[in-house]
Amino acid sequence: MQSILLLEDDTALGCGIQLALQSPAVDIQLCRTLAQGNIAVTQKAYDLLILDVNLPDGSGLELLRKVRQVSRVPVILLTANDLEMDIVTGLESGADDYITKPFSLAVLRARVNAQLRRSAGRNGACFAFDDFLFDFDRMEFRKAGQSLELSKTEQKLLRILVENRGQTLSRGTLIDRIWTDGAEYVDENALSVTVKRLRDKLEDAPSSPQYLKTVYGIGYTWAVK
Repeated sequence: MQSILLLEDDTALGCGIQLALQSPAVDIQLCRTLAQGNIAVTQKAYDLLILDVNLPDGSGLELLRKVRQVSRVPVILLTANDLEMDIVTGLESGADDYITKPFSLAVLRARVNAQLRRSAGRNGACFAFDDFLFDFDRMEFRKAGQSLELSKTEQKLLRILVENRGQTLSRGTLIDRIWTDGAEYVDENALSVTVKRLRDKLEDAPSSPQYLKTVYGIGYTWAVK
């Protein structure tokens, strides 16, 4: 299922867009303030963002600029402003498309489908939240815009954890899923070493991790903040 974040403060318009785009294959999360949008993009990787420019607590352009620091997710801007400077500002900030109000829901749906087709498969293994960008297809990993070099084993561990973020995975499960080369015996210390190396690369304070956390007596989890 593809997921879309819709940031629109007009309740009637937001619900109308949600109804027009929702389908068994597409899930829409509606946020009505910039603050809600900021929280949403840190909790989940979306396939498309639709952002209203004029919001009661700021501008969708602020969220666009924040997202573009870590992600290539397609972004469509919605605004009542049709001035050339507003359009240029939006596109130069990283928007992929720009639609001025009032607009036809059929036109919006066509634009949305076009962006989703372009991004299909590209973001399937790409995760962006907080300061992190993890693109497992391209083997590109960044923190606060800085490139990270991860070993194959570290990449496997990281992918399993972020795909199951918020869930606790046992040591046995992680060992079975990471070391799948048919080896009859894997030293459990190998997992501890991999966790430590990954923390050293990702965490600001590896001894007090905020993301890759130990659940004592069970295993590890990638914490949802």
